Amino acid sequence: MRLRSLLFVPGDRPDRMEKALGTGADALILDLEDSVTPERKDAARAAVADFLARHHEGIARWVRINPLDSGMAQDDLAAARGADGIVLPKSATGADVAALDAMLGGVAARILPIATETPAAIFGLGSYIGCSPRLAGITWGAEDLPAAIGAQSSRETDGSYTPPYEMIRALTLFGAHAAGVAPIETVYPDFRDLDGLAAYCARAMRDGFAGMMAIHPAQVAVINAAFTPSEQAVAHARAVVAAFAANPGAGALQLDGKMIDAPHLKAARALLARAGEA
Repeated sequence: MRLRSLLFVPGDRPDRMEKALGTGADALILDLEDSVTPERKDAARAAVADFLARHHEGIARWVRINPLDSGMAQDDLAAARGADGIVLPKSATGADVAALDAMLGGVAARILPIATETPAAIFGLGSYIGCSPRLAGITWGAEDLPAAIGAQSSRETDGSYTPPYEMIRALTLFGAHAAGVAPIETVYPDFRDLDGLAAYCARAMRDGFAGMMAIHPAQVAVINAAFTPSEQAVAHARAVVAAFAANPGAGALQLDGKMIDAPHLKAARALLARAGEA
């Protein structure tokens, strides 16, 4: 399942769901949590269930449910039958993913936890290893946690993250890689600033994130471009893999006048996987 771009769509806006199908996003996140007011929850569940009842080729359909302790998760999951995945907010540890796995039963859906929204959750970012075969990735957010601890903001005046939230971003990145799943970068709030988004995406790609969430359709093309390896990078990765395939006993080789070894081979295979190649 390719997860370069994951576009949020309010669950009570079926018109936006239909429009989102044409954005080029790898996945839609049909939201039953923050973007839906309490009095609109039932209407949103009905709209999501109706959307999921129809077949949509070439795009993964995820549903963000309400937190497990909200008293609404079971109703949300009933509406989300047929989804390709469930986004789990307020996840504290891998035990929450395991609990959601059990709730899903025979439903074939993956799980993407938002793993940084409470203070306690920060200390659980290393606990997702082996928590569930449904785990597809780990993502983070920079909005709920500041509110939870009474911080004024998670960002500097220039839009960059303050040191505590830079740390949390890094812990999410390494927690996902430790669990062997995709680290998904959080949203870029200023959807009109596409140049800023491009720079943000480039930094995420550089640091090792595999994809990113979007809050507006205009962001999808920029995100997809950033997280799609270039033809030059793909060609180089193929050459690295081919060189080791031709020399199966070698620990290190020369390629284009430079030394390559096992970490280069691992990186090449990961890049080809991101490009959609086996």
